[in-house]
Amino acid sequence: MKRIVVLGATGFVGTHVALRLKNEECELILGCRNAVHIHPKLKDETIISGDIRDRFYLSNLFRDADIVINAFSWTALYGHEKESKKLFFEPTIALIDTVLASGVKRFINLSTTSAANANVANDANSKGNKVNFWPHLNNVIEIEEYLRQKATKDFEVINLRCGLFVGEHYGLGLLPILLPRLKTYLVPLLEGGRTPMPLTSGEEIAQAFAKAAFAPTMPHPYEGINVLGAEIPTVKEVLEFIHNEFGYPYPHFSVSFPIAHLFGHFMEILNPLMPFDPLVTRSIVHLLKNTNTDNTKAEKLLDYIPQISWKDAVRRQINEIHKLQKQPMKMAKEHR
Repeated sequence: MKRIVVLGATGFVGTHVALRLKNEECELILGCRNAVHIHPKLKDETIISGDIRDRFYLSNLFRDADIVINAFSWTALYGHEKESKKLFFEPTIALIDTVLASGVKRFINLSTTSAANANVANDANSKGNKVNFWPHLNNVIEIEEYLRQKATKDFEVINLRCGLFVGEHYGLGLLPILLPRLKTYLVPLLEGGRTPMPLTSGEEIAQAFAKAAFAPTMPHPYEGINVLGAEIPTVKEVLEFIHNEFGYPYPHFSVSFPIAHLFGHFMEILNPLMPFDPLVTRSIVHLLKNTNTDNTKAEKLLDYIPQISWKDAVRRQINEIHKLQKQPMKMAKEHR
């Protein structure tokens, strides 16, 4: 029986993955900072809590593990360069080194389709495209590169570039950030809302991670795979659905990506003078650009078949937001 460690087991991805693996034939170990936040359905699993920056904690967590699923992250949608490096990049590199030293055979890493260069995004093995305005994304790409260098036949890396998270048990994501801003009537459509919005539900992401855990040996020691939902709506379709079903204002005007990028930059410059997060940032604009990806490789290598409607996932997330989110979410948030 495989011993599988899920790191970041109280975050959005970690929770969904753990709930999926709970029903698989494996020995499941959940790593998190604070067991208080573990989903109630996972309370009976083996939980090892501690600080990811503690090497002793990590060495105990990965002992005798066959597979490690890395769903740990620290997210910031603008700025926060020092925090992202200290709280995300450096701990993740140390985590990878500890996993290697523990003799783990397969490492499954959480990444994003937004890391890709749009021209080659459908090739998830392609190197990421760094940008000068989003330090956290650049750290995600650096971690991908580190894993690419470390991957061998004895340390197999599957890097899952997932679409935009949507669904229950949410953490920081596009919808929790977007919805309060729609109420200001100041959020524009970008390029008329014609670009795809690759929403991917937590259940579909969990399916991909679970299948990656039990899949046969990959064609290459490092294998990047895109993971998207069953269908990819346009931004316009998503905003129309949110407007019609939940009454959120629909944008009254449209701007080009270059104009939105400049406006986002201006808002970031003003941010130190403001008591709240920027209305728009360049990273949000970046998230809404066309990444031109599909699930072909995931279907071939993982037998990944998404089935959940994006409308259903959006509906469930917004209902949870209405229940739990009492004030606008901050654009920087640590995944627990």
